[in-house]
Amino acid sequence: MRVRIGYEFGIRVPQDTPLILMVTPEETRHRDFVAPEQVVTDPTVAVRKFRDRYGNICQRLVAPAGDFTLGAHAIVRDHGEWDEVDADAREMPIEDLPDEVMTFLAASRYVESDVMAPEAWRLFGHVEPGWRRVQAVLDHGHQVLRFDYGTASSSRTALDASKGGTGVCRDFAHLALAYLRGLNIPARYVNGYVGDIGVPAVDAPMDFAAWIEVWLSDRWWTFDPRNNERRLGRVVIARGHDAADVPMLSSFGPHKLTRFQVWCHPVDDDGNELPGMDFAPQPARA
Repeated sequence: MRVRIGYEFGIRVPQDTPLILMVTPEETRHRDFVAPEQVVTDPTVAVRKFRDRYGNICQRLVAPAGDFTLGAHAIVRDHGEWDEVDADAREMPIEDLPDEVMTFLAASRYVESDVMAPEAWRLFGHVEPGWRRVQAVLDHGHQVLRFDYGTASSSRTALDASKGGTGVCRDFAHLALAYLRGLNIPARYVNGYVGDIGVPAVDAPMDFAAWIEVWLSDRWWTFDPRNNERRLGRVVIARGHDAADVPMLSSFGPHKLTRFQVWCHPVDDDGNELPGMDFAPQPARA
């Protein structure tokens, strides 16, 4: 399967403004590019790459005063398989966790797992440890939160989301992360591309997506708190403790977003778009 991914942003800045972007797919997917990712800016400016402490690819540039457009596109080969499931995957004792995983037990800016741990044990302590407990956490998120793109807030935390109401994919992710870390299950925040491939299309503008990875049975597993279902064709951009670690755009000065478009859809070998439902039907949940 091939997937066309890309984005285009328009911003307006009153003065020359340094920016950091985190919108390039993780390096392990670069070998899957049919052609190298093409980054374009208007006006043309120099773009320099570096890596943050998590190994995520970041891009530095200076947007000139006025209107500025930047974007990128690529076609990525994908294995065409649904997110993996193992209902027998186990939670690991703390003493057996790898050192590099331990940090994803900690509370973070948007994930108050230390505060929410008692509630996590009250809600999920009786559930069978492992995969089923993680799934119970995601199911609970869908009971207390309703997706509403119009209610997005950059300041909403997991504790805020736990009180119910509406939210976007990052809120579903933060809520799940808080409960899981409170249960001593390592979990990290992921953002990237997820298109409507193999599932009915959503009648709404596309955005970058947020999901989580959970450490069970000595490896990371993908879980999607927002959709609460397996998906096809994910392309990871970045990972961190929460959304604060993986901002799409960091602006060191005032800016106004004038255009925002993201795409992720299947294409044939000639690059022609294919209907998203022209793929194997979604498997039943484990």
